[in-house]
Amino acid sequence: MTDTGNSLLTIGTAPNSWGVWFPDDPQQTPWQRFLDEAAEAGYRWIELGPYGYLPTDPARLADELAARDLQVSAGTVFTAFHRGGRPGDAAFEEAWEPARRVAELTAAVGGEHIVVIPAMWRDDVTGEAVENEVLTPEQLDSLYRGHDELGRRLAEQFGLRQQFHSHADSHVLTQDDIVRLLGNTDPALLSLCLDTGHAEYGGASSVELIRSHPDRIGYLHLKQVNPDVLARVREQNLTWAAANTAGVMAEPPSGLPDLREVIEAVEALDRPIFGIVEQDMYPVAFDVPLPIATRTRQYLLSCGSRTRV
Repeated sequence: MTDTGNSLLTIGTAPNSWGVWFPDDPQQTPWQRFLDEAAEAGYRWIELGPYGYLPTDPARLADELAARDLQVSAGTVFTAFHRGGRPGDAAFEEAWEPARRVAELTAAVGGEHIVVIPAMWRDDVTGEAVENEVLTPEQLDSLYRGHDELGRRLAEQFGLRQQFHSHADSHVLTQDDIVRLLGNTDPALLSLCLDTGHAEYGGASSVELIRSHPDRIGYLHLKQVNPDVLARVREQNLTWAAANTAGVMAEPPSGLPDLREVIEAVEALDRPIFGIVEQDMYPVAFDVPLPIATRTRQYLLSCGSRTRV
């Protein structure tokens, strides 16, 4: 990881915290405003968000970042390797081409990680079921092999580290799902982007994962869920789209898990790691994100003895 001084956990933010889910959407905060407000809120590290939201020309992006004293920690890509996880399979090649573009831009502006999000079995906007919720053993094996191959290519071609992100309404969500993924993939090729909010959403314990698989925790997304809304999500089997609209993600420190406990566990790993704030709230009025982002940074910095921006 890039040298960040004496800190162990470096706090950053992402376009998601400004309500950005798509490369181009009139309901989203314009990219210039996101960069301006991320810096104004006191952050120095950001993720790229969906490819095409920020400028994709490396020189222009580097200039925009430098003008605001910002740096990039990671890019984000999406996969569906359970549909075909070997080179030459349509699903693998469909994922690789956009992943290659994201990796190229991420490396060009100094990022070191790629956050990888698996396909959801329900549409993230409409909530419509697009495939079975449960994978067959053959599909699971395909998923694991695809992520090993992706991790190999990212490392060999771009010097980047794959950080797998379990996600609501995806096939890797629960504690058992995550542990099984880690047991069936190469530690040299895949680490976990531990998203504390999505882990909680799936009933997984972030602290237990950190303590039981310390060498596989490579990156963090820091967020919380509203336990009352989550209870309704489970009772009514709400889709991720409906849960998000209902406000399932909460502004820290009002939700779960306890991020102070998470940060203490991460600092005990005794190695540098990024903790990127993600506040899911698409769509959102343009004036809402900045004060939330500022308060969240201040709170997270109060949680650890060696946590910095």
